[in-house]
Amino acid sequence: MNINDLIASWNYASCKVIDIRRITIKAGDSIRSYRVPSSLFLMSIRGNATVHLGQDVYDMQHFTVIHAGKGNVLDIDADMQDLDYYSIYYKGGVQPLAPSDIASRSFDLSYSITPNNPMPLYRIVSEMEKEWGRSNTLTRLRVGALFYQFVYELLHQLPKQGLNSKKRDLATQIATIVHENYAEAMTLETLSESLNYSVSHLSSYFRLRTGISPIDYLIKVRIDQAAKLLLETDATLKEIAAGVGYHDPSYFSRLFKKHRGVSPIRYREVNAKEQKQVDSPPINVEFSIVSSELVRYADDIDNYYHHEGDGEEDLFMFKDSRTTLVSALLLSFILLLSACGTNDALGTTTSQPSPSDAPVSSEQPQTKLVQTINGEIEIPTQPKRIVAGEYLGSLIALGVTPVGTSDHHIKNPYFNQYLKDVENIGDGNGNVEKILSLKPDLIIMDDFYPELNEQMSKIAPTVVIPYASLKTVHEEISFFGELLGQEERAKTWLNEYDNRIAIAKEKVLKVIPADSTFSVIQLDEKEIMAVGADFGKGGQPIYNGFGFKPPADVAAEMADPGWASISAEVLPKYAGDYIILTSDSKKLDELKKDPIWNTLPAIKNDRVFLWTSDRSGYWDPIAILSQTEELAEWLISR
Repeated sequence: MNINDLIASWNYASCKVIDIRRITIKAGDSIRSYRVPSSLFLMSIRGNATVHLGQDVYDMQHFTVIHAGKGNVLDIDADMQDLDYYSIYYKGGVQPLAPSDIASRSFDLSYSITPNNPMPLYRIVSEMEKEWGRSNTLTRLRVGALFYQFVYELLHQLPKQGLNSKKRDLATQIATIVHENYAEAMTLETLSESLNYSVSHLSSYFRLRTGISPIDYLIKVRIDQAAKLLLETDATLKEIAAGVGYHDPSYFSRLFKKHRGVSPIRYREVNAKEQKQVDSPPINVEFSIVSSELVRYADDIDNYYHHEGDGEEDLFMFKDSRTTLVSALLLSFILLLSACGTNDALGTTTSQPSPSDAPVSSEQPQTKLVQTINGEIEIPTQPKRIVAGEYLGSLIALGVTPVGTSDHHIKNPYFNQYLKDVENIGDGNGNVEKILSLKPDLIIMDDFYPELNEQMSKIAPTVVIPYASLKTVHEEISFFGELLGQEERAKTWLNEYDNRIAIAKEKVLKVIPADSTFSVIQLDEKEIMAVGADFGKGGQPIYNGFGFKPPADVAAEMADPGWASISAEVLPKYAGDYIILTSDSKKLDELKKDPIWNTLPAIKNDRVFLWTSDRSGYWDPIAILSQTEELAEWLISR
């Protein structure tokens, strides 16, 4: 099936909902030879089943959506538990004035999708079924509107995964759900239910990937949204609080001040002027660098409100602000001429200037087009003022020093020597006001904060690289080498990186048998996690750099999904001959007195490397290289 053709058909669709039902099939029961009387959507909400549509067979599992055309013969066999699903019957056709190449056959196709983000679809369908039961003219109109909304959400997710369901990073799925549902009541329990993971696994994985909890991330997203509403609308505090998921304006005000340093009212007063300049630049100002056509860390317990009232007084009007055109042009010109410094991230000395500092010939192109997940954008060929919300390690490796980066990068101990004059743009991926003040000519972000990225694109060309999409050091460095016109420097850095990793490995394997088993473990107050090769804590050096393996019984689990939240009772199963242990609270002397830990061979033989999360929790290219050499020295000393 061609997805574009399907979307085109729905753009000219004329549909009428015929019936909506919620159906339960008992465990082991089935529906046989049911001839579908009209076009039909099925959406499972609990249980599993095998579905036959003519010659096609589908697995109906966690929130699967199946489409069946009129006249198809449907068979459903429930597995060993009850199957609950919604059925939406509709009559579909195309409008009379539709182009001749648009056919109604799309409504007769059979296909299946297990959406990456099922919650919006579930809410729409459950609301449709509720409205359908009221059975009056106005609610039928509501059902029709919800039906098109359902189809839109389904088609919106189809191009992202195609027809073959592709496993997405769990942290990315959590982030997507938070961004699309931040205004609703949300807990770890509701997140775990929607993604079919336990609370402990979901929370542990997200913290492992991002360094913060899902609830802290939710708070960050809500506060960012509230800040946007404060600057872009004249909504009251009560309206804004409710709009981002807080029913108590007083609680919202305190939380906002904690995260932004000022009250919502003061924030609006101080920042409205700069925001107006971004949203409404003088129409006759043009910049040579771009085309004129270019368009983690609090412990708040969220979702609980203990006070009533409207909080601070409401403010409806912005203060007026004006900037002279001459001053704006002069400032822009000066900033665009300023250059950023360079560093050698491999610790070697070079007298050769960075390409970003080289004179620019009038014949050289000033900009180039790059393809991003948000489409094709135009960026400067030699950016001078880069803001890097993410991927700072690769920039440092290429000798590029940004003017600003995120708080968690500032705290990265492996970056200390490179960030002397770099501004802190805030937690998460930063905040709009600080980034705006830095006057960047290029912004680099991941896709964890899509609303922030949309605002960034109004400030400067913004390259968004999907979170966790660059899988290896080589892939990441090569990508940014091409993006920033630093291909040769990228090759040089990677060659030396490979050489230093090889030297470290050779030294280690001279003293540690290659068949020794290793465990990479994180020990917190409440949980123990065994970590694979892709999540920091030393996994990359141990498994990828040195080539060691985890214990045989857990090798498959450490490969996919790549981590495990475990109890102390099963710790011996996960413990190898050597343990790389991250703990911010425990000392080795304490573990040697523990009745379970002291039975482990690695503890008995003094083969435990203990470090804290502020050193082990990073896995950028610079950190991985440093960690590899640090662990090599320790292993040699054993």
